[in-house]
Amino acid sequence: MKDVAEIWSYLAQSPLLWLTATLAAYALGDACFRASGRKPWANPVLIAVALLGLLLQATGTPYAAYFEGAQFVHFLLGPATVALALPLRDNLGHVRKAALPVLAALLVGSGVAVGSALGIATAFGLEGELLASLAPKSATAPVAIGVAESLGGSPTLTAVLVLLTGVVGAICATPLLNALGVRDWRARGLALGVAAHGIGTARAFQVNPTAGAFAGLGMGLNAVLTAFLAPLALRFFQ
Repeated sequence: MKDVAEIWSYLAQSPLLWLTATLAAYALGDACFRASGRKPWANPVLIAVALLGLLLQATGTPYAAYFEGAQFVHFLLGPATVALALPLRDNLGHVRKAALPVLAALLVGSGVAVGSALGIATAFGLEGELLASLAPKSATAPVAIGVAESLGGSPTLTAVLVLLTGVVGAICATPLLNALGVRDWRARGLALGVAAHGIGTARAFQVNPTAGAFAGLGMGLNAVLTAFLAPLALRFFQ
């Protein structure tokens, strides 16, 4: 056991350890997702987060030490978001035909995402930093964290809330939209992008390319709109 502890202590000093652990955890999550027949409840991100959380807890590794090694994955989040413009370009004709419905859905969806979160939180007695952290939780992570910081919120808490929002949205969207009878891939994708940002967009691409393109559109536009709506809504609820 002493030898194992010494080896682990040596490996833990290498940033590549946690990058490798992150990629391995996602690979396992994706394998479980495929084995389940791509069921939404077997979300690979959720599985990867659970595995990494257990590993950090078991080894007593602080999050800061983990992030030092895994920050390369975080860096790639920006380019990956920008890359969503490629499928959007391929579906530009569909987007133009649905421009007015898209804008209407975006305004309603973004407003409800911010307003309902703050309203429910206020009803439960939350205030101050917690409200500021919660307001942008439906925007993609880089934007949500930046908005939360500008409002006096906790970036770490916002990051957790963004992750939870995306995972819950990705898991619940397909059965919920099926139950509501929504069959239009454009509407399904836009709803996922607005409500569940990047994780929801990834789920939309797994289901249908048109849904994925509209999810990317919804995610991008919602991020911009949330940056304006969140501060206004927060002033109203404080």
